[in-house]
Formats: sequence, C-alpha cells, structure tokens
Amino acid sequence: MNPNKLLEQFLGGDLKGKLGQAGSFANQNLGGFAGGAAAGGVLALLLGNKKVRKMAGGVVGYGGAAALGALALKAYQNWQQGRPASSAPVATQGDLQVADQRFRPDAMPAAGGEPFPLVLVRAMIGAAKADGHIDAEEHKQLFERVGQLGLDAEAKAYVFDALSKPVDLNTLAGAAQTEEQAAEIYLASRLAIDPDQPAEKSYLEALAHRLKLPAELVAHLDRQVEAAAS
Repeated sequence: MNPNKLLEQFLGGDLKGKLGQAGSFANQNLGGFAGGAAAGGVLALLLGNKKVRKMAGGVVGYGGAAALGALALKAYQNWQQGRPASSAPVATQGDLQVADQRFRPDAMPAAGGEPFPLVLVRAMIGAAKADGHIDAEEHKQLFERVGQLGLDAEAKAYVFDALSKPVDLNTLAGAAQTEEQAAEIYLASRLAIDPDQPAEKSYLEALAHRLKLPAELVAHLDRQVEAAAS
C-alpha cells in the first residue's frame, strides 16, 4: 500500500469523477466542484452532500492532500506571530506551493513508525463517525461504495478496518511525534466534522486536549478550516 496515494485518494486528488461512477453523493448538485478534491474521494462518502458542498471549494477543493499541510502551516505561522485568530490571514491557493518539511504528511513517520498519512486517514474517519450519524444501513452503503472506488486490496482493507473499529483518541493522539503532526491530526479531524452538535464539539475538545495543543493554536486551526469551507 502506498500511504501517500491512499491519503490523496481519500481526499480525491486522483479519483476525480470516480464517485459519480460509483453512484454516490458526487452528483449533478456537486457539479460546480468539477471533481474538486473533497468531492472526489472517500471523505465525500463519509460527509455526505451537505458537508462536501461546504468543503470542496477553495484551498481544500484544489489542493487535495497538499491542502492539509498548507492550512496547518498557515495556522501555525499565524499562531507563532501572535495574530488574533478571528482576523488572521487564511490560506490561499498560492500557499499550496509553499514547501515546509514540517507540514508534509510524508516527511516523518508517526511516533510508532506508522506512515503519518495513514494516521491522517484514521483521524478523518474517526471524526466523521463522531456524531454517530452513520447508522447500520449507511455503514453498509459505505462499504459497498468504497469497494467501487478502485483502491488496491490493502488500502481498501485499511479503510474498512478504520470504518469498523471505534475511535481510540489516546492512540490517535499518541501517533503525533511533533507539535506540527499534532496540529495536522487535529486539522484533518476538523475538516471531517462540522461541530454543530454537542458530541462533535466534545470529540474535538477531547482530541485537542490529548494532542496537548495550545488553545490559541486550536483557534487558528479552526479559523483555517472555517475559511476553507466558507
């Protein structure tokens, strides 16, 4: 399994149009995104129409996996510079070209040696399940649709396993080897969740606590996601 490719497939970077072929949520209502990253990957299956519609524009829609690093880097820079989160600059498409090794998902393995892109995949799946909206029937449909997306056997098994198991926040947070990785785990989770319900808010608060992220940095990460989804 190629961890980087799976992360990209999860976000849709090299699966443009595959969701439509699989008869999933990427239908005519999402036509404005024209195969944008968030509308073209496994994450779209987890989020459903409404959330994909909010996510698939701007940096996230154009950047795929690269957007994760760009958003995290911008949040981190704003936090280090002491800017107020409410008015801090937000990432643009130009920021996708800025290389910073600290925020490249494949630059360093996770704390236990696992490829870090796989940790980000698990983070998004866990967050998407946090509100409990995936019932038994939706779970069945997810398995069927993921099976149609052209993932290789090992990648497919990894996604199925993550979908089936409950989220272990301690294990997820413990995968972060650096504060930069911790920020990316939180940001990836935040991209996959719309914290408008108590369960979702509690999940993100618990994750941030276990990741030992400063509250001000969390606010900046939230700011980047909210801007990307607006």
